[in-house]
Amino acid sequence: MHPLINYFLTLSPLSTSSAKALEAICHPISIARNQPLQAIGQTCKTLYFLKKGMARIYYEKDGSDVTEGFYGELSLIARAESLFAGKPSQKGIQVLEDSELWAIDTTKLASLYEEHRDIERLFSRLFEKAYVETIQRIENLQFHTAEERYHLLEKEQPEVLKRAPLKYIASYLGITQVSLSRIRAKKS
Repeated sequence: MHPLINYFLTLSPLSTSSAKALEAICHPISIARNQPLQAIGQTCKTLYFLKKGMARIYYEKDGSDVTEGFYGELSLIARAESLFAGKPSQKGIQVLEDSELWAIDTTKLASLYEEHRDIERLFSRLFEKAYVETIQRIENLQFHTAEERYHLLEKEQPEVLKRAPLKYIASYLGITQVSLSRIRAKKS
C-alpha cells in the first residue's frame, strides 16, 4: 500500500475503495533544495505531504523574510487561507532540502468527498489538526519569551534545529540571529 495511505490510516479509517481513490490522485514530485514549491502570489490548489525533506511557509514583511512554520516528513503543507478563499496568497512555500513530496489536487480531492465520506472525515481531521497547530503558534508568540519559544521548538520539532538555516529559525522565533546565538550559547 502507498506510504501516504498508510499514514492516513493511522489518523482515520478508510475503506478499501476510498484508499484506492485517494491513492489515484496522489502524485509524486521532486524539488531541489531552496526552490519554491509555491511562490508568493499564487493561489493554493494543491495539498503537499513530504515524503522526504523539509519545507517552510514564509512571507515578507517590511523587506524581511519571515518563516511562519517548518514542515518535516509526512506533514501537510498548504496555504489554507488561499486554499479556502480561492485567492492568491501572501505566503510562499519553499523546500529547504532536496525533497520528495506527494501532491494532491484539491479539486480532485473535493470531488471524492461526496462518494467517500471517510475521505472527507480524514481531511477534516487533518485541517483541524493544522488549525490547532496554527493557534498554538500564535499563542506561543503571544505568551512566551523568545527563550521559551526556542525550548518549545527544541522539544516539539528538534529536527528543525539540526536541518534549517539559523536565519529561518530566528525569524520563526521572532528574534534576530544574534539573540538566537545568545539563547543557544546559554544551553551549552
